[in-house]
Amino acid sequence: MAELSTFRLHPGDPAPDFALPATDGRTYRRDDFAEAKLLAVTFWCNHCPYVQAWEGRTIELAKATANRGVQFVLINANDDRAYPDDRMERMIERARSKGYPMPYLRDESQSVARAYGALVTPHPMLFGPDRRLLFQGRIDDHHDRPEAVTARYLGGAIDAALSGRPIPRPELPVLGCSVKWR
Repeated sequence: MAELSTFRLHPGDPAPDFALPATDGRTYRRDDFAEAKLLAVTFWCNHCPYVQAWEGRTIELAKATANRGVQFVLINANDDRAYPDDRMERMIERARSKGYPMPYLRDESQSVARAYGALVTPHPMLFGPDRRLLFQGRIDDHHDRPEAVTARYLGGAIDAALSGRPIPRPELPVLGCSVKWR
């Protein structure tokens, strides 16, 4: 688990810009999502068991909140030479087979992951309409046991932000596989 003291961004910090290719063949920039009320940027990959455990719940949350003005974006920055499952062609296959309702981007240079301070996969970060950080932490409290979830951290942060309420715990330690740096 990565602790709060290792986070690069903190609540109120701006979302760094990016221009990254996606599995749908487009290149996306942060400002392509300017109309979204909230932007959920999650550092992601194909091979991590934590990502795989949270994948279905993340897809469901993205679908459930899209009509409320929330845009999800997944970014894979892992070293795809050492981890071939994280190559773009495999990302394309996974996004299609799982029906990702959000762009899945490739950060080949790892510069975006460094700018955001990505520590693990998944590492979700929620940004407000001004693209300042509102929340980062975990998706929920039980990656491996969906039936045991009692705290929906990311979903709760989205609900609070959309309702104009403060997010009770804007920073939580993240849990997942370490980002695979070159």
